[in-house]
Amino acid sequence: MKKKVLFVILFAIMFLPVISVSAVTKVGCGNITGIPEKIPELTSFAITFIQIAVPIVLVIMGSLDLFKGVTAQKEDEIKKGQQMFIKRLIYAAIIFFVIVVAKLLISVVADSTTSNNIAECIDCFLSGTENCRR
Repeated sequence: MKKKVLFVILFAIMFLPVISVSAVTKVGCGNITGIPEKIPELTSFAITFIQIAVPIVLVIMGSLDLFKGVTAQKEDEIKKGQQMFIKRLIYAAIIFFVIVVAKLLISVVADSTTSNNIAECIDCFLSGTENCRR
């Protein structure tokens, strides 16, 4: 189990963007200024990573459950595997679409209101630096 956790951590670290320490560009959102540009970038990357990686892992785990049931060649095990696979597919879809809907709602609220509010700041952190003030 520890090897699996270590593997997942190392896999996640491999895909994190490299943070340069040299010239730090500052962005702002809402009434807050002077936020290092890498913080919204990392937050956006982490949310996108969760949105993509978690459903993939859930589908793989569900497929393994289904495979175990089929290889056991018992009707009960096959039904359990099918039920678990369907549950994990539903969980994967929920995780993916909750993040999509949250991003959509925040971007709509941030665009339709004044520029000095918390919705603009949340939009900045969800979408990366393209929606932040420079």
